[in-house]
Formats: sequence, structure tokens, C-alpha cells
Amino acid sequence: AIQLFTLQNAHGLKATISTLGGTLTSLLVPDRSGQFGDVVLGFDKLEGYTNDLYLKENPYFGALIGRYGNRIATGKFTLNGQTYQLPINNAPNSLHGGTIGYNRRVWQATPGTSAAGPTLTLSYRSPDGEEGYPGALDVQVVYTLTNADALRLDYTATADKATVLNLTNHSYFNLNHGHDQDILGHVLTLNADHHELMRRMHKPDLKVGPDDQDKRSVIPIEASDVDQWLAGTVEEAKQLLRLSPAEMFMAGPIDASI
Repeated sequence: AIQLFTLQNAHGLKATISTLGGTLTSLLVPDRSGQFGDVVLGFDKLEGYTNDLYLKENPYFGALIGRYGNRIATGKFTLNGQTYQLPINNAPNSLHGGTIGYNRRVWQATPGTSAAGPTLTLSYRSPDGEEGYPGALDVQVVYTLTNADALRLDYTATADKATVLNLTNHSYFNLNHGHDQDILGHVLTLNADHHELMRRMHKPDLKVGPDDQDKRSVIPIEASDVDQWLAGTVEEAKQLLRLSPAEMFMAGPIDASI
């Protein structure tokens, strides 16, 4: 059966998580005036995540992603001399673990507590060959709503043979408590040593290392940035915005697989 759990910390923040996909359905936090509101996109009822339209569009609201988050070009990879073909669910690529990724699996849940705050431990065993991936994989994700007012996710996984793995969460955030229709004017910071730009066909285009990064790491999200990113190539967008490669990546649309 699908279950719903709510974590609440010492300051009244609440995180609600469903065992369907390990989905973060709600995150209630205070704004600068102390008013609580939900800052993640999601549905109040289970039917929102299971109806035909949602499954067709598949926005992955708040879900855990695996076995491999993001796109694998042409749904194919070679590991230890063997080539594996994955389902093509985002033509011409395989996206977020395939046709039935971890976002559509029912996870086992164990509520608990830690020195940092209340926890929810989610577990899932992915069998060998699931969605074309080699090896059985035991995955554990721990949600912690800390008393320092942070929502933390800790991922661990163990495989019985060589495989590929890229776990993440696919939450969409609107810090205006959902009162505004868009996130324009939000500020995004990526605390990462390396970034990877993506071509229009969603395959790796340019790896950017620390030496290439501009000192500016916090930028506003503006309509022109997003529109140009979606409409053109990386080079076209760089020419328009006159940003460094690392900045160009950070100016793109928010995707939790980043």
C-alpha cells in the first residue's frame, strides 16, 4: 500500500513524503515575515500522481530518480565491454531510469529520529535487468528535516555487479509559496566544482571545470535566459547573454537532475 509521512522539526517546518516514488509532495516553510507556505510543486491527493495525463507528461514532481538521472544518449551505454540498450522514453534518449523509473516504484518506509531532526528512510531493491540496467541494486534514501531548518537527502546504494548510477530528487521549487505562476526573479546558486552543458538533443556538450568558472556564482533567473536556452543552441545563448560557460549553465531552466 502507498503511504504518506510528514516530518516536522522543532520550528514547525513540515515535509510530506509519499512512498510512491519517494515523492516530496509538500514542504511547508516560513517566508521572511514568518508566514508558512508550500514551496514545492505537488498534488494534495494521490490521484494527481496516477492519472493518465500526469503519467503521459511525466513531470516527475518531487520524485526520487533512478537508476540513472538525466538522459543517456540513444538509450545505450557500454560497461566492461558489454553494451546495454535501455528503453527510449524521451526520444532519442533514455531519461531518468526508463519507462518505469524509481519515481513510479513503491518504496519501503521507516520513520525515525536523529540528532539532526526527524527522518524517513526509504528503501528499494532494483532487480538485475530492470529497465535494462545490469546488476541488482539496493537503494536507500534518508530524508531528514533538520532543526537547523534544512531538508537533507542522503543517498546510498549497493550493487551486486558493475552498473551505472546517478540518483537525485526532481522537486520543483517556487519560493513565493506558489502565489506566483513563475519563478522569474528567483536567484539560483549551484555549489558544484564542475558543470556540464547540454546540447539541444540533450547530450553532453562541454565540460566546465573550476578554472573556467567566473567568480559570480549567484544569478537571477530571467525570462530572456530561459527562452533563449530553450529556443537555441548553447553557442547562440552564450552570444546573447555574454556569459562564461559556467554562468550559461546556471542561467538555464531549473531541473532537479542538475
